Amino acid sequence: MKKLFIVYFCLAALIAPAVLSAQVPESVRSREAIKRVKPHLEKQLKVKGLQYGSPIFIRIFKQSNALEVWVKKGEHFELFDHYWICTYGFRGLGPKEKQGDGKAPEGFYRVYPKSLNPVSNYHLAFNLGYPNEYDRVHKRTGSALMIHGDCVSIGCYAMTDKKIEELYALADAAFRNGQKSISVQIFPFRMTEENMGKYDDSSNISFWRNLKEGYDYFEAKRIPPRVSVINKKYTFN
Repeated sequence: MKKLFIVYFCLAALIAPAVLSAQVPESVRSREAIKRVKPHLEKQLKVKGLQYGSPIFIRIFKQSNALEVWVKKGEHFELFDHYWICTYGFRGLGPKEKQGDGKAPEGFYRVYPKSLNPVSNYHLAFNLGYPNEYDRVHKRTGSALMIHGDCVSIGCYAMTDKKIEELYALADAAFRNGQKSISVQIFPFRMTEENMGKYDDSSNISFWRNLKEGYDYFEAKRIPPRVSVINKKYTFN
């Protein structure tokens, strides 16, 4: 019986990666892009004591056009790199509320393997999952909001083709290595008390204070919080 268990365990270990890989969309374009950027990413990760294929976490700050990639090391996440966002629409800070309003989403989103688009019209892309539960209970509309290549956008986060290849490769590797979903947190700016004070009279301040709770959680623990929606507000634990 013990031998049978060992055989079963070994077979499961061999089959699991293949099953995970089968769930991640790919194309000739995505395979070629990953082949191009993987050596550079592996080298840069190694310099910081991080590993290619480890779980990742993404934060976006609109005001500074910054996208951060964090990589898991042990029980916590460490900052890997900053990426410049080429453009994110034409209506600036504040959440997306309706189709065609020219705004990019703010809030807490999750990217799944099926969210990857290896044949995007904008080189490569992954879908943010807008509208999420919070957006839906607030009657927000719109769809197909992405992080993608190129440098054009009316509501997505456009990274340029070169940078989306790196982001796509990191997400692809994490999924193939077992990460089930990637947390993406999107803020109008870095949610410091000083910055919050600058926007105290904004019509979005209540919403941003709610976002700040999730921001503070990660700042303190270096672990993305579990996010749910209760009474039309984000809650974190």
